[in-house]
Amino acid sequence: MNNDEELKAKLIADGLSERVADAALELEATMQRWRRRAIQRKPERQAIEVLNLDLDVPQLDVLTAIRAPLVEFGPDAGQETMVATVAQRLAIDPSRASRMISDLIEAGYVSRDVSQSDARRTIVVLSERGEQVVSQVRALKIRLVGEFLSDWDAKDIETFAPLLARFSEWSGK
Repeated sequence: MNNDEELKAKLIADGLSERVADAALELEATMQRWRRRAIQRKPERQAIEVLNLDLDVPQLDVLTAIRAPLVEFGPDAGQETMVATVAQRLAIDPSRASRMISDLIEAGYVSRDVSQSDARRTIVVLSERGEQVVSQVRALKIRLVGEFLSDWDAKDIETFAPLLARFSEWSGK
């Protein structure tokens, strides 16, 4: 009996059905392959190269977190963005977010402003240059996904997208 068969037997003994145990094993393997590819951040690196940007991938993440696209960040997207907001959205330490934002301010992608709802608070906003970069990078990345999906049949896309969104809710818990 190999390791996967032993693990499957244990999962079944712990109460999972054989169908669910098989699916969980396959899904976990798929996620590991995807994680190894995703960690390389090829679409972001390609965008940096194609657009000839003087940024790195984490800086692109900060710019996107400031812009906070609704489809990515949900209802939080419409709120004013503070350094702490960026840290929370990216799950990074606030001091790291602060340093990265300072670098982006110096480079002209971001500026500090005063909150309209509380003059004691400082918010961060994208400059026109920052807005252009986020728009261009998102368009390129979304086009790459679209090109990949272009030969999928409509039913597969309609099924896959909501199921992936549903599954991603589990991984965030």
